[in-house]
Amino acid sequence: MASARPAAQVNPAPLDERLRAARALSLELAAPLSPEDCQVQSMPDASPVKWHLAHTTWFFETFVLEPHLPGYRAFRPQFRQLFNSYYHSVSEQYPRPRRGLLTRPSLDEVRAWRVHVDEGLARLWACDPPDEVRALLELGLSHEQQHQELLLTDIKHAFAVNPLRPAYGAAAPRAVGEAPAAGWSRQAGGVVEIGHAGAGFCFDNETPRHAVLLRPFELATRPVTNGEYRDFVRDGGYRSPQWWLSDGWATLQAEGWSRPLYWSDDGARVFTLAGEQALPADEPVSHLSYYEADAFARWAGARLPREAEWEAVAAGLPVEGNFLDLARLHPLPAAATPGVRQMFGDVWEWTQSAYQGYPGYRAPRGAVGEYNGKFMCNQLVLRGGSCATPPGHARASYRNFFAPAARWQFAGVRLARDA
Repeated sequence: MASARPAAQVNPAPLDERLRAARALSLELAAPLSPEDCQVQSMPDASPVKWHLAHTTWFFETFVLEPHLPGYRAFRPQFRQLFNSYYHSVSEQYPRPRRGLLTRPSLDEVRAWRVHVDEGLARLWACDPPDEVRALLELGLSHEQQHQELLLTDIKHAFAVNPLRPAYGAAAPRAVGEAPAAGWSRQAGGVVEIGHAGAGFCFDNETPRHAVLLRPFELATRPVTNGEYRDFVRDGGYRSPQWWLSDGWATLQAEGWSRPLYWSDDGARVFTLAGEQALPADEPVSHLSYYEADAFARWAGARLPREAEWEAVAAGLPVEGNFLDLARLHPLPAAATPGVRQMFGDVWEWTQSAYQGYPGYRAPRGAVGEYNGKFMCNQLVLRGGSCATPPGHARASYRNFFAPAARWQFAGVRLARDA
């Protein structure tokens, strides 16, 4: 049996140092924003920056400090419901589409709450917490990193709908050039193992590791570029129902889609976290829904990869790429290197795989069991991470998931085909 073993992602820094760094990074990401910026909610799928800062704090207070630090007192008991996202076994929740109406607590009070919780975490760490609590701290750290990416994609959407077209930050310099020609990497298939293995943290939905039979296939050596996707648009791709799934075509018509999110009408410009810029043809296309990725693949005479195919290729590759630490906050062109490129960073890559539990999967007991398992319906899997994903957060076995119509994340497309 062949074994596709994911590359280990083990950060050698002590857990308490990594936790402090993650908590500090959330505040750094919010620092360029005004209180008004941190309050806005541009659509039901997005959340205000203030809410992200509060909810990640709620997570540590609710799941770590209250049950495991003797004498800990909640900052404000009312926050237990106000900043609960979807944990029904904990409390009722404030309606998600109305989070932008929460003008109180103020941003300053949320920051004070973060200090209160961080002090509690320091006291807990000084008590040498048992492995059970350390596992919750690891989960909370990864949860905070997920919300750091959401913070950026949510504020990007909010700025995009503002007629002033404000910028979150300055554009990073980039070399101008052409992406290397797209190619195909042939894979023999066979029985491979996927799922998390070895040391390091993983989410429950990455387990258990199990065997999968793959038929021979080919995977594109890089993601699809803006230029290639623009050819699809100009060829009438958004006016031709034969390329679209039925639900996708219905969504396109209902939403009035005619191009990717953030593109100008003529496909010459694109809105970025640095404001509106010329659309570079050589960068990976991003902010596609699953429906758009699938339609492009059909038009191109290919298909989307299955998540097991994607992981079989990514396993063993170094988890390196254009992540949040590069501070570019935008996809970069593929480098002219041999082999499969950009499997990690730049853009999340849609797969054709439905988000469901692996064979033998069981959600953890208790409230944290609501973290992943309850969403295993009507979602599709994405792989690889993006330019807004914190470094050390991605790995070959990582399973991201979104509804097929979601477009506000840095999601792109890599083609596959049967061999």
